[in-house]
Amino acid sequence: MRLRNWQADFVQKTINAFKQGQRTYLLSAAPGGGKSVACAELGARMHDEEMMIDLILCLSPSSEVRDGIYRTCNQRMPTLFHNGLGSIGESMTYQKLLTLKEEYLEPAKKKRVLVICDEIHHCAGGLDAIPNAWGNKILKLIFELADYTLLMSGTPWRTDNLPIALADYCHADELVINYQYTLAQAVADGVCRQPVITLIDNDACKINQKCFKSINEALSKTELMYQQILENEDALNFILKLSVNKLLSLRLLTPDAGGLVVAHSVEHARKLKKILETNFNQTAVIVTYKEKNPQAIIDKFRHGLTHWIVSVGMIAEGTDIPRLQVCCHLTTVRTELYFRQILGRILRVRDSDIYSQGFLYTFAEAQLKMFANRIQDEMPNRGVLRSIEQQPNELQQHHTQTKNATNGGNLNNYPLSSGRFVQTDLIGFEDAFYSLEFAGTFREQVIKTFAKQLLG
Repeated sequence: MRLRNWQADFVQKTINAFKQGQRTYLLSAAPGGGKSVACAELGARMHDEEMMIDLILCLSPSSEVRDGIYRTCNQRMPTLFHNGLGSIGESMTYQKLLTLKEEYLEPAKKKRVLVICDEIHHCAGGLDAIPNAWGNKILKLIFELADYTLLMSGTPWRTDNLPIALADYCHADELVINYQYTLAQAVADGVCRQPVITLIDNDACKINQKCFKSINEALSKTELMYQQILENEDALNFILKLSVNKLLSLRLLTPDAGGLVVAHSVEHARKLKKILETNFNQTAVIVTYKEKNPQAIIDKFRHGLTHWIVSVGMIAEGTDIPRLQVCCHLTTVRTELYFRQILGRILRVRDSDIYSQGFLYTFAEAQLKMFANRIQDEMPNRGVLRSIEQQPNELQQHHTQTKNATNGGNLNNYPLSSGRFVQTDLIGFEDAFYSLEFAGTFREQVIKTFAKQLLG
């Protein structure tokens, strides 16, 4: 297994730290940067060459991440890390810990064990905080079982601001990260794609005939809810049009390039899938908790040619679908943790990549704009923030042309550069009597990071 420079450096420094008496080590690496390969190499080295451990236990928050870590460890140690008799390792979810009987782990307490905790931010505990269920179980497990503990996260913080289980904090309550591989480093090394984030706004949002100059102003000065924008068919058609056009252009040279749409509910996901198929002649699948076998759907999409996968909370951290290059962020969950996790799904690099960018589209809501600018700020002096205004164009015979804009995937004649439209089909807003109209010109604010010459 060929290591990237940062992975080799991390493995050696971690081993050195463990040899010097450190028992817990925290790795923060950009989503898609290769944490699983790094931890598999660490485990193999500690077992084979350094003879520091007898067993490896990998813990993660979901079956998708669990299976990904297992595959990577099995590839690195096919005769040692497997599901058969004599295996030195196991990969399981945090949830499974809650069902294990005490005697299951008893034999391991007589062995030297490396415990690898992926996406450790899921587990709260430490300082004066009351651990959550996962954190409490992990704290107990580590104290009783592990000789060495590797903590990993691509987004090492919690939305509730509770401390992360097992992690160290300095006197200012700041997380101590032992090894960090940033997104800026990953893009510079060609390990991750360059993020390009497009924020969609409108310069004349009318709420009950009162005009506001931006989506954010309408949200902040009225009782309009962000979900109402996400339910507006014409707003959705505009942002999906941009996303679809981008994906179609990518597929000219990368035929299997795919797109992800993140919805806020199952009903919303079905609506978005229908728009993609009916209005834009796209192939799409849907994956939610209501599907019989969501993992099979994800696996089939991962290796297929379908244009889009529409998801509700099923494709976030740790889900490895490298062919994803375009994402449409249409969820009401607006936390920085989730935003970065979703962005990470389109940043995984493949050897076959022609384009070195990942494109995310969303609306110019205040929080989302702040998160996008923070990502740009992490790559100082190399990013560009600019505004591009669409040419004004009246929205004529919108619904008729929507249905006719499916021939061959050519969307250039779909007149959504501006428009006047009224919300008529809000889902779940029986008590909201708002007339929502975008009477002005749509604007695209493009936040480009790191390599401005690529898109200049």
